[in-house]
Amino acid sequence: QVHLVESGGGWVQAGGSLRLSCRASGSIWRINAMGWYRQAPGKQRELAATISNDDSTNYADSVKGRFTISGDNAKNSVYLQMNSLKFDDTAVYYCNVDATTVAGTTTLRGTYWGQGTQVTVSS
Repeated sequence: QVHLVESGGGWVQAGGSLRLSCRASGSIWRINAMGWYRQAPGKQRELAATISNDDSTNYADSVKGRFTISGDNAKNSVYLQMNSLKFDDTAVYYCNVDATTVAGTTTLRGTYWGQGTQVTVSS
């Protein structure tokens, strides 16, 4: 199993910045990709940004140029630097990890979610 702990959410005025952090722990053999998704009230969960273990990144068009995702393989952690925040960025942000875990001689690949952290941007 993989346990994710998120931090860094909060309240900020439009134009401000926040940095989200997520650390994975557990019987991890390899992390294949990590990312951040977000869900605004009344809307479906959507991708914000992802980073693979080869450091390739992917961003939603709505955050390109404002958000930067980075990872620390040694710490099994992923970060999301959010600049020039807008009211529409208000959402619960969820950490997502694609990881291969190990139990004895068995490996299993799965997707895991954090509990979510609230980001509120006031206009």
